[in-house]
Amino acid sequence: MGFKQTSYPDSAMNRRDFLKVSAAIGGTLILGGALNLSCKKDKKRISVVTGGMGGVYFVLGGGIASVLTKYAGVEATAEVTAASVDNCKLMAAKKADIGFVMGDVGYDAFKGKGNFKEPLPLRTLCVLYPNMMHVVTAEGNGIRKVSDLRGKRISTGAPGSGTEVKALRVLQSAGINTDSEIKKDRLGASESAGALKDGKIDAYFWDGGVPTASVLDLASSPGIKISLLSHDDLIPAMVEKFGPVYYKSVIPKKAYTGITYDTGVAAVANLLMCHADMDEDMGYRMMKAIFEHLDDLVAIHKEAKSISLETASSSKAVPYHKGAQRFFKEKGITVQV
Repeated sequence: MGFKQTSYPDSAMNRRDFLKVSAAIGGTLILGGALNLSCKKDKKRISVVTGGMGGVYFVLGGGIASVLTKYAGVEATAEVTAASVDNCKLMAAKKADIGFVMGDVGYDAFKGKGNFKEPLPLRTLCVLYPNMMHVVTAEGNGIRKVSDLRGKRISTGAPGSGTEVKALRVLQSAGINTDSEIKKDRLGASESAGALKDGKIDAYFWDGGVPTASVLDLASSPGIKISLLSHDDLIPAMVEKFGPVYYKSVIPKKAYTGITYDTGVAAVANLLMCHADMDEDMGYRMMKAIFEHLDDLVAIHKEAKSISLETASSSKAVPYHKGAQRFFKEKGITVQV
């Protein structure tokens, strides 16, 4: 398998995670689509759409593509994208087979709300791990809570990303007009970290697993001490306005260099999704391969430790694909249909 870049590339990912992914797939990592590894004629090609290279989607997506290639009888390729919103559109158009999607974006896509003009024919395969909203700033600049971001220059995430969707909802729930009361940049994870380090922005939003490589790198960079803003007090307003997809979680102290306190944040489940028309047997084989080889994924990124049969079957946002229903039924678990 290889990696392919589709739209909205992020800047360079953390070298440590890059090497982990490269080692895990046991071959050459190819970006830009200039070259493709040859596939066996008897194997179906599967596209796994992920996110920017500074986030967990990219790393874990590479691991899932590797597992599917080894154990599900397919030739899987992980692709760099702008993440959730774009991934929903790519899967709905059958330009991608499976993809990482934040639960709130998946809910909007299924309902035809927000960024989606009409309901999209998508289904859930499983819940992967929780996404936690990081609101990152530099210590000592007077920004202590989300409402302090009024009038500041902020990165709200890459265009077409779930981070952007959730960031705007956090800001709006804090009473900030996102059209007129902030100076808005739309940068990916690594680009946002670089912009904060260079003093080009005052703060940025990133919604992802803990730890996220780009935040790790920023926190350990000389000359800057980061601060994370708690915002769990805004969750009731977010749920009331946008639906029952957000819940309280905590980024624990010491998850990032210099952070000596627990940070209460808004969390949302990450879903692995597909088109509703995907072959039932294909969906079943994918689920079987992933859950029989979770250790392979944990070796890629420790967020995979969060994946279990119990949590994977817990989504109420979007109905499960028939192949996933069959897989979970074999395990004695009933999922949303």
